[in-house]
Amino acid sequence: MENATKFDASAEPLEIVIVRGRVEVRDRGPGLPDLPEGRLFDRFYRAPEVSGTRGSGLGLAIVRDVVVAHGGTVFAHNREGGGAVIGFELPGR
Repeated sequence: MENATKFDASAEPLEIVIVRGRVEVRDRGPGLPDLPEGRLFDRFYRAPEVSGTRGSGLGLAIVRDVVVAHGGTVFAHNREGGGAVIGFELPGR
């Protein structure tokens, strides 16, 4: 959520959608750069476009590590109409 608020300068509210073990954070920011699959979740990765903003590049890597440790998967993609969708899915119990 912090990343979504950091990069979304629109007046639109963030959307958080939770359905059966799937959590999505949706924003209307600039969207995601064209990256190799999963690169956004690499430790210390910072896209060149955001190099001047605060952060260490660890947040999404930590999310991935925790989610994977619980048998889940992470995802990130551009949102139709602009913005990004970043989230994770955990297996049902």
